[in-house]
Amino acid sequence: MPSSRRSATAVEPVAQPSGPDLALKRRARRILRLLTARYPDARLELDFASPLHLLVAAVLAAQALDERVNAVTPVLFGRFPTAADLAAADPEEMERILVPVGYYRKKTASVIKLAEVLVERHGGEVPRTVDELVALPSVGRKTANMVLGNAFGIAAVSVDTHVGRVAHRLGWAEEKDVAAVEQAVRSLFDRKDWVPVNLLLILHGRRTCHSRRPACGACPLLAECPSAGAPVNGELDPERARALLK
Repeated sequence: MPSSRRSATAVEPVAQPSGPDLALKRRARRILRLLTARYPDARLELDFASPLHLLVAAVLAAQALDERVNAVTPVLFGRFPTAADLAAADPEEMERILVPVGYYRKKTASVIKLAEVLVERHGGEVPRTVDELVALPSVGRKTANMVLGNAFGIAAVSVDTHVGRVAHRLGWAEEKDVAAVEQAVRSLFDRKDWVPVNLLLILHGRRTCHSRRPACGACPLLAECPSAGAPVNGELDPERARALLK
């Protein structure tokens, strides 16, 4: 009489994605290919030579252009090369260096405090986990993931205003829900693609998918984007759209 129990060697079938989930992932892969072709040399626009450099640069980049931060950090780290040096810095001297990035008094206090905590808790080294990073003063989840992904090569998704806006317009998540955007990108792409697609979304938001008037007519994602044109006041005329590119 046949047993009602399954053989010990039976293998359960692996469920494969299908329907809307599969379609969404296929569309996401097309978008990745299109953005890679558009920005073949995509990289983080903050210059850094070490995890500490990137962590401090991210703090300085608040309400400041990356170009100004990149001009200041070589001077800052030339004078204060380690976390211990930053922690022991004379505030007035650091303030003079940080004037070009704006809010220099507040940012000086933030950098010194951050460095003090790095020395006290981590021996002056930048930690490698989100939980440890967000426990540092002036460091949020966006900065933590930026450092993990770009300085340590750890798969992570850093959601800034550009990533949130582009993801919202592509129909992946709500624009203001940072956690939803991070989860959406993580679920749509393989881990190896998290950092590359993150960088591509940032560049696309800065150069093409602008907040006020996106250059839809010159966008490689035009055929893939449910928000193109009227929903976001996008410019659909190709020639006028090209004039909006940055």
